[in-house]
Amino acid sequence: MTNPPTSLIPDETMDRVGHLLADPVTVIIDRRESQRYALAVDDRNPVYFDETAAKAAGHRTIIAPPTFITHAIVPPRANDQTREDGLWRDGAGVRLEVKRMMFGGEEWDFLEPVCVGDRITAETRLAGLDQKEGSKGPFVRVVRETTFTNADGEIVARSRQIGIAR
Repeated sequence: MTNPPTSLIPDETMDRVGHLLADPVTVIIDRRESQRYALAVDDRNPVYFDETAAKAAGHRTIIAPPTFITHAIVPPRANDQTREDGLWRDGAGVRLEVKRMMFGGEEWDFLEPVCVGDRITAETRLAGLDQKEGSKGPFVRVVRETTFTNADGEIVARSRQIGIAR
């Protein structure tokens, strides 16, 4: 007789699926930071640096590189605020009966360009949790979904981050 598998997902954590993991974060997209990000990822598209080029491409003004919005909402933190697995300590963590969390991928939907000066609000929800059996034992797939909305209430982007917890 085999023992039933032990759940790595506490009931109170499963109850959080569909709920916000933290308060919404609102930022104003900053030209300097956006351009520094574009240079750091080696994307020298003129629409990130030159207003004339951005307007010629049909934008209101200079736009930010698409994934900059996720960088913009992360507050600066000191290295001593990281856990042993390299992730940040915070109150929005998802409690699981595991030792570590690994990055498992990210998917994006970019719906509208984000311009310098735009006010963007990000809301992150726990979108899903499921326990699987792998070759090295059980693991949990954690899906967090962040929705980015502009000041007009339009969703400009959505990201889904997948974590693998063992």
